[in-house]
Parts: sequence; structure tokens; C-alpha cells
Amino acid sequence: MATEIIKLLKDKQAIILARWMENQLTPARVREDLISSDDLRADSAALITALVSNLKEKSLNDTDSADFNPITELLGSISFSRAKQGFSPRETGLFIVGLKEVLIAVIQEEVKDPRQLVDLSLKIHRLMDNLLIITFETYIKGREEVILAQTDEIAEISTPVIRVWDGILALPIIGTLDSARTQVIMEALLTEIVESSSDIAILDISGVPTVDSMVAQHLLKTVSATRLLGATCIISGIRPEIAQTIVHLGIDLSSIVTKSTMASALQHAFQLLRLEVYKGTHANASHVKPK
Repeated sequence: MATEIIKLLKDKQAIILARWMENQLTPARVREDLISSDDLRADSAALITALVSNLKEKSLNDTDSADFNPITELLGSISFSRAKQGFSPRETGLFIVGLKEVLIAVIQEEVKDPRQLVDLSLKIHRLMDNLLIITFETYIKGREEVILAQTDEIAEISTPVIRVWDGILALPIIGTLDSARTQVIMEALLTEIVESSSDIAILDISGVPTVDSMVAQHLLKTVSATRLLGATCIISGIRPEIAQTIVHLGIDLSSIVTKSTMASALQHAFQLLRLEVYKGTHANASHVKPK
């Protein structure tokens, strides 16, 4: 019986591909914004060819068979790529469901014996359901990689280290601090301190919604790491509500210079570097000069 399915697939390969493409190019399913019709045809033809070339009697009933490896690898590559291209899980699943519908229709047209038709249909259903499971598993892995990459990019964007003056760095922190983000912030800040040979780093937390004991510990770790490189760390953006929270939690920040605004922190940094800010007489420009 399995041999008959394999022979039928080989004999009707061109018809199956043509019908499957017609199925995929319907207005309700086509996504020309994500994949061209030529690429879609290439993927579809490659999968059918792999199915016809590698499907054996054993692998028809056992998708874990080594005979099935080329098919699963190709299908995995297609679904993984679709996850990164932006296809939804439903659209990715319909890629296999559409092939399943065509295969069942071809079998119904070619097989006239009712018992044989039922048996062949069940085998095709099991085969395509297994392919569908593989598709979803690979799609999920692809989406996870996309999400992780986007998370890393957002973390880098949300923790910019700014050179506000020679020897002075500023790092505005926006959002909640956790262990992973603290590590990113610490690495970015320490790297920039070394590369710029800066003496002062300003951590601005005006964009941090709340400060609890965990957030405070993360800040202290960053300050300690900065000091190990010989730089002075100033924390700015201490709002009244954050100050009250820190006092109520009993968190000791007495060893750290804290300021309410970035401007006051920058002014303190100028003082540490023995610089003073004054308004010049030319074009009302502001200047900084050594004391």
C-alpha cells in the first residue's frame, strides 16, 4: 500500500505542484509582501521533490526514520525562514495544510476502491500531520531567535553611553532594571570608560519608574564596577518619591554622590574636574574653562 502512495506521488508530481501553487496564490493566502511567487514556487517544488525522492515504505509510517531526514531538514529550513520573514503561525501551518488538501484530492480522484482509498487517506493524513508538527516546532525556534535578537537590540538602544564632555560619560537608564539588563549596562559603561579614558560616569535614573531593593542593588553593583576602573560614579534623577522609597527601604547610598537632575550632576562633574561654566560675551555663548 505504501508503495502505491509513493508511485502515485511520483506520477502526479507536476499536477500536485500546480494545484498546490494555485491553492497558495489565492487572495486569502498569498503574501507577496513577504515572499515572491517565484520563491514560493521554488520552496514548494523543493519540498515535493524531497518528498517524492526520499519517501520510502518505512519512512511513510515513521517520520523518525533516517530516510525522512532530508525532508525534515528542508521543511525546517523553510519554516525557520518564514518565522524570520514575518509569517504568522497560521500562515506557516497553511503551507503544509494546503499540500495535504491537494494530496487527499488527488488520491480521491485516482483510487476507486473504497477500502484502499480510506487506507491511503489515513496514511497521508498521518504523514502530513507529522510534517505540520515539525513545521510548528521549527517556526517557534525561529521566532524565539528573532525575539532574542530584538531584545538584545532594544537593550543596546535603551542603554546608550553618551560622552557629554572630555572625561565625562552619561548613561540615561529608561525602564526597569533587572539582572540581565544590569549586566548589559555595566558592560557598556565599563567598555566606554576604558575606551574614552573617562574619569566620571553619570547614571541618570529619571526614566526608572520605581526603585526597590533589587534595583538599588543593581545600581550599587554598577557603581562598584565603575570604581574598580578608577572612575567616579554619580547617580542623578533622584525624584522625591524615589528618595522616600530609598529611605523607607533602608538602602544606604551615603557613599555615592546623588543629584536630583542631570544638570546638577554635570555641574558637580565639572567641579570634580576643576572646570567652571561661564557665559561668554561673544554671541551669548556658554564656555567651560579650567579653574
